[in-house]
Amino acid sequence: MRNAIVLGALFSLFCAASTRADIASGVVEDVAQPAVNGHRHLLQQAAPLCTAAGQYTADPASGCTSFWQCTASGRGFYQQCGPGTAFNNACTCCDFPSNFVCGGSPIGAYFTPTDFSQFFLHTNDGGCQHPNFYTYNAFVTAASAFPGFGTSSASAAVNKQEIAAFMGQISHETTGGWATAPDGPYAWGLCFDEESNPDLYCQASASYPCAPGQTYHGRGPIQLSWNYNYIPAGNAIGFDGLNNPGAVLTNPVTAWKTAIYFWMTPAGNKPSCHAVMTGGWSPSAADAAANRLPGFGVVTNIINGGLECGPGRSNKLGGPDRIGYYTRYAKLLGVSTGSNLSCDNQQPFV
Repeated sequence: MRNAIVLGALFSLFCAASTRADIASGVVEDVAQPAVNGHRHLLQQAAPLCTAAGQYTADPASGCTSFWQCTASGRGFYQQCGPGTAFNNACTCCDFPSNFVCGGSPIGAYFTPTDFSQFFLHTNDGGCQHPNFYTYNAFVTAASAFPGFGTSSASAAVNKQEIAAFMGQISHETTGGWATAPDGPYAWGLCFDEESNPDLYCQASASYPCAPGQTYHGRGPIQLSWNYNYIPAGNAIGFDGLNNPGAVLTNPVTAWKTAIYFWMTPAGNKPSCHAVMTGGWSPSAADAAANRLPGFGVVTNIINGGLECGPGRSNKLGGPDRIGYYTRYAKLLGVSTGSNLSCDNQQPFV
């Protein structure tokens, strides 16, 4: 288990002559006014990074060694973490700098640790693969490598829709739910991280060969599959997708990165899932003729359209399951799902 110094409670606005306030197992140093009548008073001031009362947010300009305890939008108390630590927005704690990237993804403003826990109620159940592998901190660390993911829109609602859509898709890919499952079928995302009874998934070409003894079956949150997906993903993220595809599951940050990389990257005539969910994609004439219109359904088409989209689809259960997860998550985040949820009447991308 990673070590961190957790903020346990709100800081006292008045403290004794000491300039330190002990928080749980760690120490946070305050930036205080001089002592008045034996007490020191924290200085409330303009806090440009604060958007709401009760928020804690790092100050990247300080190297994250300082942070804001927000009392209102634009107002707060400026605090310092103890020596050797820095403020990690992902856990709202003074953490060891080796555990996170200062100034990383601001996705925490739209998707919190509490949201993660509510989404994935059973990811750590004993019946799921590798309990405690998929964590919120690993997700946020991975997201920091992809600027704009879940954060690019000026609309908070659009950012939350993208996050809900992403989590809905990866939840279907990793689901352990069933119709009568506890908490419902859509509370069981991130239960499985690797395909059962895997095939080789090799379609060798000059650009994308296959290595002897390796299989390119589904792994990770998006179930990255096929050699021609592993190789470019590995090149982009920093693992050997040709000779060591199993590296996807050796580190949770790498696993999350494969899913976000796939989400953010267009391929051939397919737009990126990110562009579809954030309004950055306009259908071509061919797309419109194939009924591929902006919405969650096109994202499903991008991911698995050959099996799940169009009147001749062989898998008629995948699409509704994806929509079920997305609908639940959008509701938890307080946003609508938008239109065109299904790809049943869309022609698959070719």
